[in-house]
Amino acid sequence: MHATSTVDKASDPVTDSQKRVPPSSDSRTFGRAFGDIREGFSQRELWSHLGWQDIKQRYRRSVIGPFWITISQGVISLGLGLLYSQLWGLHTSTFLPYISTGFIVWTFISGCLSEGMETFITNEGLIKQIRAPLTVYALRTVWRQTLMFAHNLIVVVIIDIIFFSSLSHQYGLTSGTCGPDTPICHPGLGWYSLTAIPAFVLLAFNSWWLTLLLGIISTRYRDIPQVINSLIQLLFYMTPIVWPIDQLYGHGARSGMASWVVPIVHLNPFYHYVQILRAPLIGQAVNPMSWVVVGGITVVGWALALIAMRNYRARVSYWV
Repeated sequence: MHATSTVDKASDPVTDSQKRVPPSSDSRTFGRAFGDIREGFSQRELWSHLGWQDIKQRYRRSVIGPFWITISQGVISLGLGLLYSQLWGLHTSTFLPYISTGFIVWTFISGCLSEGMETFITNEGLIKQIRAPLTVYALRTVWRQTLMFAHNLIVVVIIDIIFFSSLSHQYGLTSGTCGPDTPICHPGLGWYSLTAIPAFVLLAFNSWWLTLLLGIISTRYRDIPQVINSLIQLLFYMTPIVWPIDQLYGHGARSGMASWVVPIVHLNPFYHYVQILRAPLIGQAVNPMSWVVVGGITVVGWALALIAMRNYRARVSYWV
């Protein structure tokens, strides 16, 4: 005879509940987002090497290499400066530094904007092959644009040296002199020009969050880069880069447009970003409101970038 047990094994309610409820993931946390940014920034050798290799690869087998960037920017700045100064009757010695510096600053901003949207798409191979923070690829893009800006800055230095006699004292942008009829009298180059250093640091810091945010959005929605790239050219002409806002003040032919054009210009955030860096480089004073606008956008932009990193950082590798 075989004895059979009629006693069932007791079930553990805690174990059963753990089996029914899937474990929660801690990947969507701000701690992980901050950790990605902190770890990515600490890997400076990786993203700086990748950014420098991008420049070398673009100009491989070229005799003068990356200095073609400087030459092309110098030719464009000289051509546009001479053309528009004659068309609008502006003083060349003050308007040429204005347009060349503004154009170089805009090149950095538009480069971070257009290439930042595709930073994860273009790094698809690396994202799938190596385990690295997403911040590395964003910093690679910003560093590459910084190197290009450094080469373009040579043009600004040369132009400032050539026209130093016109920029070293108070001057008017349209007439070259500062008199009773000058609508805006600029202070000229001086120690104040050193504020261009923190201005560029702040500009690069903004490019960092912009690359992270737009990079994630554009990876998920591939139509976004096409839309924004089509708007970049329009934003270029809406921002006072090839035309001076000084002409809207005073009693000139365009002074009647100041009542509606100036508010639109001040609502344009790109104007403030350009102005905080361009103005010190050519001896102009920066309106404190520009620093306030850029600072406010920096806070809001980084908040949005952290939210995007928190929610979608782990999905980028599946979207690319």
